[in-house]
Amino acid sequence: MKFIFVSGGVISGLGKGITASSIGCLLKSRGINVSSIKIDPYLNIDAGTMNPFEHGEVYVLDDGGEVDLDLGNYERFMDLHLGRDNNITTGKVYQTVIENERRGEYLGKTVQIVTHITHEIKRRITGVARASGSDVTIVELGGTVGDIESMPFLEAARQLGRELGREENVMFIHTTLIPIMGSVGEEKTKPTQHSVKDLMSIGIRPDMIVGRCSRELSESAKAKIAMFCDVPEKAVISCPDARSIYEVPLVLERQGVIDYIIEKMKLGPMTTPRNMDSWERFLGNILEPEHHVEIALVGKYTALADSYLSQLESLTHAGAERACKVHVRFVDSDDLLHNDPAEILKGVDGVLIPGGFGIRGVEGKIVAARFARENGIPFLGVCLGFQIATIEIARDVLGLPRADSTEFEPGTPDPVIFIMPEQAGITHMGGTMRLGAQRVLVKEGSKAAELYGSTDISERHRHRYEVNPAYIDRLEAAGWKFTGRSEDGDKMEIGELEGHPYFVASQFHPEFKSRPGRPSPLHQGLIDAAMAYSKDD
Repeated sequence: MKFIFVSGGVISGLGKGITASSIGCLLKSRGINVSSIKIDPYLNIDAGTMNPFEHGEVYVLDDGGEVDLDLGNYERFMDLHLGRDNNITTGKVYQTVIENERRGEYLGKTVQIVTHITHEIKRRITGVARASGSDVTIVELGGTVGDIESMPFLEAARQLGRELGREENVMFIHTTLIPIMGSVGEEKTKPTQHSVKDLMSIGIRPDMIVGRCSRELSESAKAKIAMFCDVPEKAVISCPDARSIYEVPLVLERQGVIDYIIEKMKLGPMTTPRNMDSWERFLGNILEPEHHVEIALVGKYTALADSYLSQLESLTHAGAERACKVHVRFVDSDDLLHNDPAEILKGVDGVLIPGGFGIRGVEGKIVAARFARENGIPFLGVCLGFQIATIEIARDVLGLPRADSTEFEPGTPDPVIFIMPEQAGITHMGGTMRLGAQRVLVKEGSKAAELYGSTDISERHRHRYEVNPAYIDRLEAAGWKFTGRSEDGDKMEIGELEGHPYFVASQFHPEFKSRPGRPSPLHQGLIDAAMAYSKDD
């Protein structure tokens, strides 16, 4: 069992997740089997009940796990299918230990952070690694070194290093900030020195330091960090601001990061030659596009782009397939209620309405769906966006002006969207929605079947409400065709509007399975339609 622990210092948001993902991507390119774990030091059991403004999007896995968005980066960069156990939180750890204590498993003992909490952390880490069968498991330690919440996890990592062997089985990579100060642009290494000192004070000496900076680190700065942080100079890595997150693996590769890791962890001899050709072609299409389109993303969390991270990455993946740069115009849905939508959406080549919860912003999204429908603008609705499109068509095509979802208006006379029967009696919020990968049967000859190249697909879900079966026949007669249904045929999964260049929506979340080189088919359809619309315009 071999582990790479990735920690962060100085400030949060340095890109530990992208660093961990990039290392995994490069190891996999050399034929090394990898898996990943994200440790989040918050007391929530999972990310499912957290506000996107506070923590970014909730990412959903095949097994229904609602997890930190970094697991999305792991899956995209390493082309993995992870499970809920790959996200370890303080809440999960403490819940297990407290339940064990109540059952009497520690009878007679004083239950403490060390050893009971740290033992449970180690049990979870090693259990995931063992189940994955990976050669190397990359563990991102969330938070910042020095945070009180992270201390048990750092102690558990230290113990694993001692138990498994620091010589070759456990490696620590520390990411830090190297600020540029003053008019002469001097690189300041002192914050890194202090961060590493904090790490070493708890018994962890980093094997590699990744310095995040606005530019390439000078050789003198690298030498200084190496000297005062006690690491080899070749293990001080410069990670400047990149033009795309997908450039980071190549930045690390050029500096010999993977060769150093392979040598340090005795992963060789390598039988698979380096092969990043497809990744380089993918990146080239992102950095040097031949075409441009603009997509309006209409939501209510638009102040924080990470709230829609998987949507943005799906658009990037789809654009790269066509050497097309996708410019995203974030539109706060409430603005559409108080302004002319023709002005706000002027010049866009497509409209995307993503998922969300709660009544705020809903009416503005309905305005956006109507504008796209009436003006022939390519449209994609996802989850709530699917329900919004259904409500809009019921109101403005079927002539049911008070049509709504019972989530927003419990007393609506036309509940075209209502709560799923199996959800009606649920009181607990966490982990109780229709979650994870579900089979979807797609109608032959439909646009969706053409895009997927199949009539039997699997996509990830996260919702409580669905289309009311009582309105299906009337909606389809109005041209809103349900071309995808659940395996039992009861739940509407995909809608396509007849006579429109591209007006498609899904109850599921296709963005969660989008990958570089294998974009979400529905997002690909949106980009292709947007490119055609842009030419026509």
